[in-house]
This record gives sequence, C-alpha cells and structure tokens, in this order.
Amino acid sequence: MHPLFRIVSWKSKYDIEFKGLKEGLHDYEFDIENKFFEHFDESLVEAGEVRVKVQLEKRSAFLKLKFEFDGWVELTCDRCLEPYKQDIELDTEMFVKFGLESEFDEGDNVIWVLPDEHVLNLAQVIYEFTMLSIPLKHVHPNKKGENSCDSEMMAELDKYRYTDTEEKEEDEIDPRWAALKNLKNNN
Repeated sequence: MHPLFRIVSWKSKYDIEFKGLKEGLHDYEFDIENKFFEHFDESLVEAGEVRVKVQLEKRSAFLKLKFEFDGWVELTCDRCLEPYKQDIELDTEMFVKFGLESEFDEGDNVIWVLPDEHVLNLAQVIYEFTMLSIPLKHVHPNKKGENSCDSEMMAELDKYRYTDTEEKEEDEIDPRWAALKNLKNNN
C-alpha cells in the first residue's frame, strides 16, 4: 500500500461531505482514540478516549459547526511525573465560509474553504480543540480532598524544598531587598 494512501485514509474518517446535504441540521459523531494522536507530531497526548459530537447546520452562504467534546486524555503530572487521566469537556462552535481567506479577517472561529470544495476534513480541528480543552497545569485530580500524586516522588521532592529556617537565613543575608519585599507583601 502506498504511504500517501495510508495518510489520506486515516484522515478520511473525519470527513463531512456537505455539498449534497439539504439545508438544516445534520449530526455526526467521531470517536477519538490513541491512534488518532499518533498522527500529530510532538503531540502532548499519546493516549485518550474522546467522543466528539458535531452538529452541522447548513445554510446557503455558510456552515455552522457545533462541537461537544467529552472524554479523557492521558497526561504526565507536572508534580510527580506519573501519568494520569485528565477529563476533558468542551462545547464550542465554528463557522465555515466560502471564498478566499485573504479577502476577509473574521477571527479564529472561522474556516474559509474554496467555493468548489465539497468535503470538510475535521481531523486538525478536532485535534486542536482537544488540545485547547487541556488545562495549562497538569496535576493529578484531588480525590476526597487529598492530593493523589505519587507519594514516594512527593516525599523525594520535599527533601529539596527550602525549610522555613533556610528562607529566614536567606532574608537576613541581604537586607537591602527588605523594602521591596514589603511592597510585594502589601500587594
């Protein structure tokens, strides 16, 4: 099998042919799994299961896409470096307009396609929205009010933190900064 054919075939699962559709609402569902993330270079995510529901509203001059993301992705915890499952949920929408992109600038939630196009591939859009639904800080979720990070790693990290006495000694070493520190504390 030709390598180009394999590349096209995995993406075609995320195609929506809109040219022959009647005006109105049309529903689609996509299941995103581990293999999906393998196709994106340097992806933050290697594993996950996300269900993406897409409602396409076709109008004569544009398409409106409403996305609902629900599932999880596996991330590495910033604190203890252990993998964990991060729940993700996102509701967003996007517009598809016909013409040349360079003619107009209408923001980030608009995709421009050529008037003679008949298929819309959502693979890149789904990937980007999945990445946007991930919080900036990757930490294990708290279970019953307690940190669920790897306790051995957290104990090891605690060895390298400053103690209160070390911080006080550091403050006494350079008193020139005391006035600035007071300004910081007042804010």
